[in-house]
Amino acid sequence: MQNPYQTLGVEHTASADEIKRAYRKLASQHHPDKGGDKTRFQEIQSAYDTLTDPNKRAAFDNPRSQMHGFGFPSNGSFDFQTVFDIFGTRFQQPQQARMHQQARMSLWVTLKDVAEGGRRTVSVGSQQGTVTVEIEIPLGINDGDTVQYPKTGPMGMDLLITFRIHPNPKWERQGPNLTTEHATNIWDLILGAEITVTDILGTALSLNIPPRTQSGTVFRLRERGLRQRNSTTGDMFVRVQARIPDHIPTTIIDAIEQARDQ
Repeated sequence: MQNPYQTLGVEHTASADEIKRAYRKLASQHHPDKGGDKTRFQEIQSAYDTLTDPNKRAAFDNPRSQMHGFGFPSNGSFDFQTVFDIFGTRFQQPQQARMHQQARMSLWVTLKDVAEGGRRTVSVGSQQGTVTVEIEIPLGINDGDTVQYPKTGPMGMDLLITFRIHPNPKWERQGPNLTTEHATNIWDLILGAEITVTDILGTALSLNIPPRTQSGTVFRLRERGLRQRNSTTGDMFVRVQARIPDHIPTTIIDAIEQARDQ
């Protein structure tokens, strides 16, 4: 390590103000933006950082006291095993601590992802760069829920993912239950019919509409909603809305008018 005092051209007894003035002068002279040498400027910056940090300055001024702080005897006598035990213990702790740190991220998924779960490959940013990991999307996850994936993140850290769910204009969610609207011919509501609807996973389902059903009536299809992690499944609700045909035969219109006038 270079002597920071010599680099800045100050005495060992220099005050904080003297160190700052020397740094500003040298930094201005050697700054790369002004044509100075980048390496020389980095040396000046490093020296300033050392002398303005009380711990770093004390460590440079009194190196032996730092050795005692690591547990070395003050008389200078020690064996190799002592060195191994001290450094082995002290330098392993930060690594173990890092293992228990947490990496956090948000992940946007669709309502269909929530319904079917499955694995997803995600990229997690860290100080060491971006790493790719594979995670499981929990069934029935709610918007804003945070899930912990132990030792899945960079350097073995726990990964915490906050799930966000894209809004789906076709579906209204209430917990594990889903509600959708289905437009059907008005004659189906008047006369009754068996229509086909589709659940969140795209599966076609049959729905029986009784005669004289009012527009806006809601039908329930059990266990066709969102599957949950506890193995239960929500329900699917279908709100039927009348759709009037573009072309209605004159005979039907005449019959409707006669029925209205009665």
